[in-house]
Amino acid sequence: MLWIKNVTVIDPSQGMSGINDVLVQSGRIVEVGPKFKTQEVIAKLGLMDIKEVNQIDGEGKYLFPGLIDVHVHLREPGQEDKEDIASGSRAAIRGGFTSIMAMANTSPIIDQRALAEFVKLQAQRAGMAKVYPVSAVTKGFKGQELVEMMDIRDGGAVSFSDDGKGIQNPEIMRLALEYAKLTGCPIISHCEDEALAGKGVMRRGQASARLGLPGIPASAESVMVARDVILAAETGGKLHIAHVSTKESVELIRWAKGEGVDVSAEVNPHHLLFTDEDIKLTDTSYKVNPPLPSREDQQALLEGILDGTIDMLATDHAPHTWEEKARPFQEAPFGINGLETSLAAVWQGLVKPGKITIEKLVELWSVNPSRRFGIPGGTLNPGAQADMIMFDPLYKEVITTDIMESKADNTPFLKKELQGFPVITWVEGRMLMKDRKIFKDNQSLI
Repeated sequence: MLWIKNVTVIDPSQGMSGINDVLVQSGRIVEVGPKFKTQEVIAKLGLMDIKEVNQIDGEGKYLFPGLIDVHVHLREPGQEDKEDIASGSRAAIRGGFTSIMAMANTSPIIDQRALAEFVKLQAQRAGMAKVYPVSAVTKGFKGQELVEMMDIRDGGAVSFSDDGKGIQNPEIMRLALEYAKLTGCPIISHCEDEALAGKGVMRRGQASARLGLPGIPASAESVMVARDVILAAETGGKLHIAHVSTKESVELIRWAKGEGVDVSAEVNPHHLLFTDEDIKLTDTSYKVNPPLPSREDQQALLEGILDGTIDMLATDHAPHTWEEKARPFQEAPFGINGLETSLAAVWQGLVKPGKITIEKLVELWSVNPSRRFGIPGGTLNPGAQADMIMFDPLYKEVITTDIMESKADNTPFLKKELQGFPVITWVEGRMLMKDRKIFKDNQSLI
């Protein structure tokens, strides 16, 4: 049992933002309210003695519902040298994420029920963040034949995506949106026209010309967004646009929502914090897909967040080995490591300067993901699972490989100091991290 005192509770699902106490029992929220007295706590929890309750003073800190990341690459099965489910779910806990969605581009690809069940089982064995599998849309990511959607959903998949490889055939995409309606799950679209993208490695523009690197035009993303929102309108299917990065995409999604299309969208922190002007040939951490945007695109992304066009934040955590990322810029793989640094980076880069509110941050990274993908969480309502983080806006940390739980270090924040971190993470009332240290073997069960 747990009594958190004097903490600033931020819960947009209840319109709550202020100093409160929080009671937890049997892994669930019992009550949130102003300054409980000891006798009240004993009565509410049905106890004989207050000594049975773990008491934590949260003065000066925030309490959020646990963050939910809908776009994570855990690499297992088959690429465990980059990351595995255990290391990735530990990294999630350290970053403040109590639930994550694992993309299907593993080896083998998650395109059948047994593999989705394997992901869930490995996550249960790890005992850290909850992991929800995302199934492939097409068998083997070949873009030719749909997977058995109902069967894989029954095995635990919460969505379908060929992320990492956009579906090029529009008829296959149309069929996917049609059949996925039977499951109630969204199709997550990686919007990239391969013919337009070509062999580009960054956004096409003045920065790519200056660096002498082949560029990917913004249209490689936006033409596919246009196609997919039109297909979603035609089929009535549920569509989620991954990693939006262009102003045209934002405009198209805004239009589609205005027309009543069932579409949601995410943006990655790195697209909000960096532009193509930040790219250095010597740092392949900045090589991501979709590529870092222009300043104009970045401003449109922020406006899309503020007006509700873009529904959520997602890290697109994509770990790679040091050897892979040490290759020349054109040869290195796309991808950035994001689980452990994204919350602090967004706090420092967007919340502290006043570009977004703390309430908006929690809405984007907890409330909306829970509602869109049907994942438990996103609230501190009485009766809800006690998936929570205590966030210290003053905590500072230099990002080093020694402290990271992820196997990968492909982050542009390496050796840099960030401020604003989760200092305690609970999953279903279990304290899995305290003072930035991960607990092991469930020794912190409340």
